[in-house]
Amino acid sequence: MALDLANYQEHAKEAIMVFWGNREAALRNQVESGHVDAGTRGAVTAGKNLDGFIALMRNLVVANGLHHANVHVNKGLVVLPGFFRPTKQWDLLVVNGHRLVAAIEFKSQVGSFGNNYNNRTEEAIGTAHCLWTAYRDGALGNEPRPFLGWLMVVEDAPGSQAPVRNEEPHFPVFPEFRGASYLRRYDLLCQKLVREQLYSAAALLATPQSAVNTGSYTELSTLSGLGNFVTAFAGHIAAEAARTSPST
Repeated sequence: MALDLANYQEHAKEAIMVFWGNREAALRNQVESGHVDAGTRGAVTAGKNLDGFIALMRNLVVANGLHHANVHVNKGLVVLPGFFRPTKQWDLLVVNGHRLVAAIEFKSQVGSFGNNYNNRTEEAIGTAHCLWTAYRDGALGNEPRPFLGWLMVVEDAPGSQAPVRNEEPHFPVFPEFRGASYLRRYDLLCQKLVREQLYSAAALLATPQSAVNTGSYTELSTLSGLGNFVTAFAGHIAAEAARTSPST
């Protein structure tokens, strides 16, 4: 049976409009209340700006046959054991019975590109490595490997598009990083996270603030595209549904 991708492109546009709309509302509320955080931190921390993408993942779970699985997003129910630290809170877990089917992180970056790119990179790598090492040592039981996903939404703006200079006092950086913008760096990160098997799929969506009215976004490569992410996730969900179907 063919995979059902749940009309993901239209849902993604709606999710982008929600993302920008929530940020605008949070900033407006801060101004009206007289409590404005430095930069745009308040808009990042206020509310769940990426809820539209969580809704898309829920739709994909149901559309591909895993009707009875639990999709957890609440803080107390998205905790998984780690290897280098006791626990880690994810953004979304899909649990079927006692089996972890999928764990996904949703991240965003608006402005302050230089300050946050390294933090996001280190966090993504460390989170996956910690979980896979715990999985190796039996923390998730003797079960098939779960789907691990990392989805990143980055503001498409001059600051994220401009070439970035690297400091190379002792050894040269890899050629692909020379003159790479922050958007390109995030694209490379997503590709490498998948090629190194740290994540089952990783997606990067670049979107301008004007997308609050259109939901427009850009994908930088096939491997880091939303289509690849959604297809891999849907395939994993369908496989789990087939594995646990009463008729099999």
